[in-house]
Amino acid sequence: MANYARALSQQMLAEVLHVQQTAIAKIEKRTDMHSSTLRSHIEAMVGQLELVARFPDGAVKISNFADLGQQSVG
Repeated sequence: MANYARALSQQMLAEVLHVQQTAIAKIEKRTDMHSSTLRSHIEAMVGQLELVARFPDGAVKISNFADLGQQSVG
Protein backbone atom coordinates (compact mmCIF):
# COMPACT_ATOMS: atom_id res chain seq x y z
CA MET A 1 0.00 0.00 0.00
CA ALA A 2 2.94 2.35 0.63
CA ASN A 3 3.78 2.12 -3.06
CA TYR A 4 0.39 3.67 -3.94
CA ALA A 5 1.42 7.07 -2.56
CA ARG A 6 4.66 7.00 -4.48
CA ALA A 7 2.84 5.97 -7.65
CA LEU A 8 0.87 9.23 -7.81
CA SER A 9 2.42 11.75 -10.16
CA GLN A 10 2.53 15.42 -9.30
CA GLN A 11 -0.09 16.00 -11.98
CA MET A 12 -2.44 13.36 -10.54
CA LEU A 13 -2.08 14.78 -7.03
CA ALA A 14 -2.67 18.29 -8.36
CA GLU A 15 -5.90 17.16 -10.00
CA VAL A 16 -7.15 15.60 -6.77
CA LEU A 17 -6.29 18.75 -4.79
CA HIS A 18 -7.58 21.12 -7.51
CA VAL A 19 -4.28 22.99 -7.82
CA GLN A 20 -1.65 23.41 -10.52
CA GLN A 21 1.14 20.83 -10.84
CA THR A 22 3.70 23.58 -10.18
CA ALA A 23 2.13 24.11 -6.73
CA ILE A 24 2.74 20.44 -5.91
CA ALA A 25 6.34 20.70 -7.10
CA LYS A 26 6.93 23.73 -4.84
CA ILE A 27 5.41 21.98 -1.83
CA GLU A 28 7.56 18.89 -2.35
CA LYS A 29 10.70 21.03 -2.24
CA ARG A 30 9.77 22.75 1.03
CA THR A 31 11.50 21.80 4.25
CA ASP A 32 8.61 23.11 6.36
CA MET A 33 4.85 23.34 5.88
CA HIS A 34 1.59 23.67 7.78
CA SER A 35 0.24 20.42 9.19
CA SER A 36 -3.06 21.16 7.41
CA THR A 37 -1.24 21.23 4.07
CA LEU A 38 0.51 17.96 4.82
CA ARG A 39 -2.78 16.44 5.99
CA SER A 40 -4.60 17.41 2.78
CA HIS A 41 -1.85 15.92 0.63
CA ILE A 42 -1.80 12.67 2.55
CA GLU A 43 -5.59 12.44 2.45
CA ALA A 44 -5.49 13.02 -1.32
CA MET A 45 -3.27 9.93 -1.47
CA VAL A 46 -5.94 8.03 0.49
CA GLY A 47 -3.90 8.18 3.67
CA GLN A 48 -4.39 9.56 7.15
CA LEU A 49 -2.05 11.85 9.09
CA GLU A 50 -1.79 11.45 12.84
CA LEU A 51 0.37 13.75 14.94
CA VAL A 52 1.35 12.45 18.35
CA ALA A 53 3.51 14.32 20.85
CA ARG A 54 5.30 11.91 23.19
CA PHE A 55 6.28 12.99 26.70
CA PRO A 56 7.83 11.05 29.61
CA ASP A 57 4.42 10.88 31.31
CA GLY A 58 2.38 9.95 28.23
CA ALA A 59 1.43 10.84 24.68
CA VAL A 60 -1.00 13.37 23.25
CA LYS A 61 -2.66 12.93 19.87
CA ILE A 62 -2.85 16.35 18.23
CA SER A 63 -5.95 16.87 16.12
CA ASN A 64 -6.23 20.58 16.74
CA PHE A 65 -3.46 22.61 18.36
CA ALA A 66 -6.05 24.47 20.43
CA ASP A 67 -6.91 21.14 22.09
CA LEU A 68 -3.28 20.28 22.93
CA GLY A 69 -3.04 18.61 26.30
CA GLN A 70 -6.73 17.75 26.54
CA GLN A 71 -6.40 14.27 25.03
CA SER A 72 -4.02 11.48 25.91
CA VAL A 73 -3.07 8.39 23.95
CA GLY A 74 -2.63 5.06 25.76
